[in-house]
Amino acid sequence: MDKTFSDNSQIGVVSTFSELINTDFHGTMNAICWNRNLNGDFKEIVSKLQLKENVTEVSAEDLLALTLSEKGSIARETILSDLQLLTDFGALPSLNLLQCYDRDDELDFFSTDVYSYHVDRSPIGTDTFLCTYHGAASEILPNDQTVQKTLIPEIREKLKELHDGPETTFENFLEEYFFDLHYQPKPGAEPTNLGVGHLWRLAVDHPAQEVLPCVHRAPVENDGEYRLLLIC
Repeated sequence: MDKTFSDNSQIGVVSTFSELINTDFHGTMNAICWNRNLNGDFKEIVSKLQLKENVTEVSAEDLLALTLSEKGSIARETILSDLQLLTDFGALPSLNLLQCYDRDDELDFFSTDVYSYHVDRSPIGTDTFLCTYHGAASEILPNDQTVQKTLIPEIREKLKELHDGPETTFENFLEEYFFDLHYQPKPGAEPTNLGVGHLWRLAVDHPAQEVLPCVHRAPVENDGEYRLLLIC
C-alpha cells in the first residue's frame, strides 16, 4: 500500500475493484484509490499506437490489433480488463492517447481548461474514474486547501465586468460558463499526485452527493512523452 495515500484523510485505499465501487465517500474522503503495482510494458503500447490528434481515443479493437511482446501483451490485458470492469459496472470508459489537451487562453485572468484545478459536475449521481497507465499523472487537492476562484474578489470583479448583466443572473452566468467549477490552491497547499497504474474514483458534484466534490487537475505533460489515460 502506498503510504502517501493511506496517510491522507482525503483518500480511501482499497485492494479490489468491488471495494472501489462499493466504498462510500464520507467526511473529507472524496477520492478512492484501487492501489496497484501493474505488470507489463505500457510504454510499448504507447509506442505502437498512432496519435491522430492531440487527444486520440483508442478502442479495444485498436489494442487487439497491436503486435506486442509478452510484457506488452500483459499490459494490454490489464487495460482490456479495466475497460470491461467499468463497462459491466455501467460506466462509459474511454482510453485516450494524448499529447496535450486544448488550452483555454481566451481570458488572461481565468482559465477553464483541465490544467486548472477543478471539480466535475453532473445532473445525475455518478463518479469520475481514471487511471494513468503511462506518462504524467493527475493531481488532487484537499478542499480545505483551495478557494473557489469566483470568490476571489479581484477575479469576481473582472467576471462581473465580463457578465455585464443584472446581478440576479450573475451566478447563473458563472455556472453556464463553468467558472464556478474552478479552484485556486491556497498558499502552502499540498497536492497529491495520483501516480501510475492506480485506478481512482473521484467524487463529483451532483444533487445526491454527500461529500464535497474532488478538486483535481490534469498534469502538464512530460516533454516528448504521450500519456495513456483511462477516464470516465
